[in-house]
Amino acid sequence: MNRLQQLFEKKKNNILSIYFTAGYPEIGATLKIAEALEKAGADFLEIGFPYSDPLADGPIIQNSSQVAIENGMTLKLLFQQLKDLRAKVSIPVLLMGYANPMLQYGVANFCKAAADVGIDGVIVPDLPLYEYEEIYKNDFIDNGLSNVFLVTPQTSNERIKKIDGLSNGFIYLLSSSATTGKSLDVSDEIGAYYDRVKSLNLENPLIIGFGISDKNSFMRASKYANGAIVGSAFVKTIGDTKDYLSHIPEFIRKIRD
Repeated sequence: MNRLQQLFEKKKNNILSIYFTAGYPEIGATLKIAEALEKAGADFLEIGFPYSDPLADGPIIQNSSQVAIENGMTLKLLFQQLKDLRAKVSIPVLLMGYANPMLQYGVANFCKAAADVGIDGVIVPDLPLYEYEEIYKNDFIDNGLSNVFLVTPQTSNERIKKIDGLSNGFIYLLSSSATTGKSLDVSDEIGAYYDRVKSLNLENPLIIGFGISDKNSFMRASKYANGAIVGSAFVKTIGDTKDYLSHIPEFIRKIRD
């Protein structure tokens, strides 16, 4: 088992993941932020590799990607920055981004480079399920990487079960079909969606993302899943001040406390 799978073996509830964009707010911030997040109490991390057309992201993460690109962040540079990752960070770390940069890098090369620096999994929202299964699956498996698929309120039970069968980390349960940064939807309709997914008795843990920004939304999401991901709220926090590292412990404490 990789670190991600070990985490889910040891911890079943209230798992907190934090997303941030590599190269934001500064080009050299990536490892510093990762270290600070682990010390503050995050359970696992998602490091976004920026892309110029991030379709699923709201304005906060879109802006962070644009700034990171302007700062000079590339996949090649990110892997160079992460070469010391496992000397500094022990919790699971995933990469999250879009298929285009990964395809340009070469999927086999990307997976090997990720494994070499100690990455545990990858989230690529626009990588088609069919292409993963038929073309790229062995690249992930051979390098010990968990490929994480997304499920939305519109995803059929049949597709969810298919995703579960192809997964070996967790299933990313979107709180809505909107972009990132929206408020968590807690309507009866969304509650029924969460209950529907839970009723399928899936093999993989469920982690809810999109709309998780504070203690209340984190705890609400954790009632339906094994944990939740905070993205836009954290990216906004580190982008609002030059002394961003000093704000990380308080940000995590407010969610955890």
